[in-house]
Amino acid sequence: MKLFYNMAGVLAVILGILGIFLPLLPTTPFLLLASACFARGSVRLHRWLLGHPVFGDYLANFEAGRGIPLKGKIVATVMLWGSMLWSTRHFDSIALLLLMLLIGACVSTYMWCFLPTLRLPPKSQRAVPPTVQPAVQPAEQLDSTRLK
Repeated sequence: MKLFYNMAGVLAVILGILGIFLPLLPTTPFLLLASACFARGSVRLHRWLLGHPVFGDYLANFEAGRGIPLKGKIVATVMLWGSMLWSTRHFDSIALLLLMLLIGACVSTYMWCFLPTLRLPPKSQRAVPPTVQPAVQPAEQLDSTRLK
């Protein structure tokens, strides 16, 4: 069963990455699916996904129940409705248009009414990541620490 979860997670990551470049393929749901699959299939892959420099923080905050930042909600809403309005030019069926509008309304309602908004501190108050210390001490420091 773990193999199934890992394969589904890898497929979801691939689709999520494609969604960054393809306008109608959503990125976030696929990355959330990948995170859920990796949580059940592989601790190492789940840790990799949560530690990813681009979307790791968003996934970790979502999994912890802290939600997503206000900026993320605004961008997601604008992209959702913008792509849906652009797509309406290609549908002739009123039923498909209504279904698409219903899905958009449900996603927007969930995002704005049920998904918590993560309150980020101002940029001036955010923690600066610690500098990485070299693994090997420079020669000057070694000489000064020797016992005489």
